[in-house]
Amino acid sequence: MTRQLFRGILVRLAAVDPEEMSKAMPRWNLDSEYYRMLDSAPPLLWSEKKVKEWIDKDLDKDPAQDLFFSIRALADDRLIGFISLFDYSGHTGDALVGIGLGEREYWSKGYGTDAMRVMLDYVFSELNLRRLTLITFEHNPRGIRSYQKAGFVLEGCQRGAMQRDGRRWDWYWMGILREEWAGSM
Repeated sequence: MTRQLFRGILVRLAAVDPEEMSKAMPRWNLDSEYYRMLDSAPPLLWSEKKVKEWIDKDLDKDPAQDLFFSIRALADDRLIGFISLFDYSGHTGDALVGIGLGEREYWSKGYGTDAMRVMLDYVFSELNLRRLTLITFEHNPRGIRSYQKAGFVLEGCQRGAMQRDGRRWDWYWMGILREEWAGSM
């Protein structure tokens, strides 16, 4: 029992500092590519105040329903993104996960995959979940590869679910079961 629960090879998960996150998220949301990979809704710009209110409200919820972590690079402890667990259902053992890396210099370098692996370890070994699900988009091949590296498999497709750049894109449902995760360790 010497492993660090919230620590990976490149990142660590940490509690969210609402002040710090409320400054970072509006800046990250100005990056259209980041926002388009993160959310299916049309991009909206939120002020620091609005983001802080949202974070404060989210952190006040019952922690058994939603968990929100910041992602910090181990090398310099820089805030580079977030990962969240939501729709957590203890009675079914299922949850959804969402992740966003807002700092572009950390893209395509394994930081997102490492953060997801840390989250997988947490949900399967500590929360005792049986499956973790995520939704991603057809126009996010970098994210899809990262999720596959972490062990997620494509489970379904909702065709033409989202409008982006004048065309329709598919949503992909991906999931991983505890036994798949355990077999990959």
